[in-house]
Order: sequence, then structure tokens, then C-alpha cells
Amino acid sequence: MGPLHGGFWLASSLVEWQSLLPLCADLPLTLLGSVQDCLSDASASMNVGTAHSEVNPNTRVMNSRGIWLSYVLGIGLLHVILLSIPFFSVPVVWTLTNIIHNMSMYIFLHTVKGTPFETPDQGKARLLTHWEQMDYGVQFTASRKFLTITPIVLYFLTSFYTKYDRIHFIINTISLMSVLIPKLPQLHGVRIFGINKY
Repeated sequence: MGPLHGGFWLASSLVEWQSLLPLCADLPLTLLGSVQDCLSDASASMNVGTAHSEVNPNTRVMNSRGIWLSYVLGIGLLHVILLSIPFFSVPVVWTLTNIIHNMSMYIFLHTVKGTPFETPDQGKARLLTHWEQMDYGVQFTASRKFLTITPIVLYFLTSFYTKYDRIHFIINTISLMSVLIPKLPQLHGVRIFGINKY
């Protein structure tokens, strides 16, 4: 945005620039090019409130705007992609959608530990899965309920569209249990048989 772009912006910018003139007075203009360059650089570095205040952004990612809708649309997109494969029947596609969803959620929520961000928690998040880090470990929050209910709804839809076929039912039930059991509050921080301990 140039300095003459909009009346209100110009008036508010002039007030800011006048307060910043003493900062640029002692700098040689040959290094800066002009006073305007100095003022725009100084005002750009004074953005307040642009950073997040979370110690660990993993704790709030599922509460972000639009993430639930994106998650459901991702499941729908996976299902449509699988439906477009000509040699898969509808029951097979529903079972594959359920299995792929549950397997990926198990890996991302209950297997991968740590955080991709540098956190000042002295390594506490390093030993926790994403599920254990979510909402600072508080149980039964809205995002945890959503991530628990979604596989159950997908399981019911899969069971209905597979017409409760015994083989599909057993496969989908095992898949559902593999993603629901780690979500239980009693298993928070528990590593069964030492799997995924380190």
C-alpha cells in the first residue's frame, strides 16, 4: 500500500510517522533512500498481536476455525475418490473409506509423538501423542468429542451400506475399536506393552 492510498489510512499513518521521526533523524539518508523508507520499515516492525500465544500450537489446532468442516470434507473426498475406481463395489468402498480413515487417524493422533514446533515446555510434549496434547490433556472437550463421534458415525454408515455383511462388519468393528480404545481417558499416557514408549 502506498502512502496516498485511502484517506483514513493516510491520516492515521501521518500520526504514526510523526511519532517515529525522531527514530530516523540520526540515520543517514543515503543508507535508507528516503525518510519514507525509514518510517515504513519502523512501522512494519511494530505490529502488535500477530503471533499466537500458545506454548504448544498442537493443543489448539482442532479448535481452529474450519478444521472440523475440512476434516469431514476430507473424508467425503476420500470416499468419492475411492468410488471413482471402477472395479470397487459400494460395500468395498465404504469399508476402505472406514479403514483408511481410522488407520490415518490412529497414526496421526495416537502414534506420532512430539510437536513440529519448538516449544518452551522443556520436552514434555516430546513424549506425548497428539491426542494427549490436545486441549492440554483435558478430557471430553468439544474437539475430543467430535473426533470420537466421527469414526462412530462413519462406522454406522459403513455398516448400513455394506448391508451388515459379516466379513465387512468384523473388519469395520476391529478398525473402529483400534481408533476408539486409545481415546479412552483411562489410557491417557499409558503405553500398552511398552509400545511407542519412547
